[in-house]
Amino acid sequence: MDHSRTPVVEALVDFRRRGDVAYGPPGHRQGRGVDPRLLEVLGEGLFAADVLTLNGLDDRRQSQGILEQAQQLMADAVHAEQAFFSTCGSSLSVKSAMMSVAGPGEELLVSRNAHKSVVSALIIGGIRPVWVHPHADEELHLVHPPEPDDVRKALAAHPDAKGMLLITPTDWGTCADIAGVAAVCHEAGVPLIVDEAWGAHFPFHPELPTWGMDAGADVVVTSVHKMGAAIEQSSVFHLQGDRVDPTVLKAREDLLGTTSSSSLVYLTLDGWRRHMVESGKELLSEALARAGRIRTAVEGLEGLSLMGREVVRPGAAFDIDPLVLTVDVRGLGITGYAATEWLRDTCRVDLSASDTCRISARITHGDDDRSESVLVEAFEQLVARSDEIDRAPQVALPGLGDLELESVMRPRDAFFARVEQVPLKESVGRIVAEMISPYPPGVPVLAPGERITAEVIEYLRTGKDAGMLIPDSADPELGSLRVVAE
Repeated sequence: MDHSRTPVVEALVDFRRRGDVAYGPPGHRQGRGVDPRLLEVLGEGLFAADVLTLNGLDDRRQSQGILEQAQQLMADAVHAEQAFFSTCGSSLSVKSAMMSVAGPGEELLVSRNAHKSVVSALIIGGIRPVWVHPHADEELHLVHPPEPDDVRKALAAHPDAKGMLLITPTDWGTCADIAGVAAVCHEAGVPLIVDEAWGAHFPFHPELPTWGMDAGADVVVTSVHKMGAAIEQSSVFHLQGDRVDPTVLKAREDLLGTTSSSSLVYLTLDGWRRHMVESGKELLSEALARAGRIRTAVEGLEGLSLMGREVVRPGAAFDIDPLVLTVDVRGLGITGYAATEWLRDTCRVDLSASDTCRISARITHGDDDRSESVLVEAFEQLVARSDEIDRAPQVALPGLGDLELESVMRPRDAFFARVEQVPLKESVGRIVAEMISPYPPGVPVLAPGERITAEVIEYLRTGKDAGMLIPDSADPELGSLRVVAE
């Protein structure tokens, strides 16, 4: 295929060349109706590019097939058979994929380190999850993706399960054996969905972990806004093989998605694909070299522990994304929350993620010499001035096995059940009816339908006191929880 083409971008150029005057949405009329003060901030170009696909970039019958052509080029670029653009982020894409494989009351194997969007899909679709727990690394206090044997055992115990949802890479950059898990699923005659939100760059460089389509997954979801160069909410889900019906997949996306899709998302996805096909290997080689230099600098700083390939071993990670810099700060006597806030306030450096133990920064092809030096200097300042940072209250870190809770009810049943709000301490032993997801990364510690334990309550209580952000709790102060009424 001709990857110098960008059908959506070309359609916008044609729209401008023709001088079309639109009398439908968007109401800002390509920026003419926008407050001039806002135009000073965002620029006229953004609004001028905000054009409907239907009766704008294309005609009312969409006879030019602009979006379809762009999706075909994307599929070809990443070795998929079909690709579907989403303007509602991977939160929509993963829901569409899950509901294409399993229906109400049916079982689906799901990695328990799933993002809250996955649990949302379980609620919306009425799917019964079979949790496949990731591997605990007690020393680092994080988890690595499930291994093929974990999936094999789960399928043997639940032979009616309709498929598997695997999350890789994790928010800290560790990767699963996708090919091994795919082989296990296919032996059982079921599809594998990979939530590879953090891996949009993988297809474009041989030194990066194996891309899900190349590893045999049936559906792969990516968030191009995360490690690619499309704007926020830009996502693509990819399909190959015949285990998932593309018509069903598109119908589920149509059911959940917006009917007012953003041309800005389509434009940036189209342009990013062309850029990666033409220059991706070179650009990512530069990013890998840059990340390597930062790693060398950070490894020499006392009190910081940079996670590397030592975690690639049986029972841990299968691979690791070298562009993810995951740094344990406990050696400085501070939490990751405190380190993140200090770096933002003092160095004007905003990190990707943090938790009680660590912080994370990600390098992309968009970084340059300045952003490299700023990050290294920020880490140096963090070490040199760590005594200025307030010591947060101690967090009661549970054994990671203590986070493997009993699942009593379907998430949907618990979420829509008759509920009551009870004080935090009185919730122990009850069935939770809401999601409690420290953010980032947004992985629920409590998912609807699970039985609450004292260890989890103590972890959340002390974590909140130490700076943990839990934006989805019905009680913003986390003094109480929504539980299923008895």
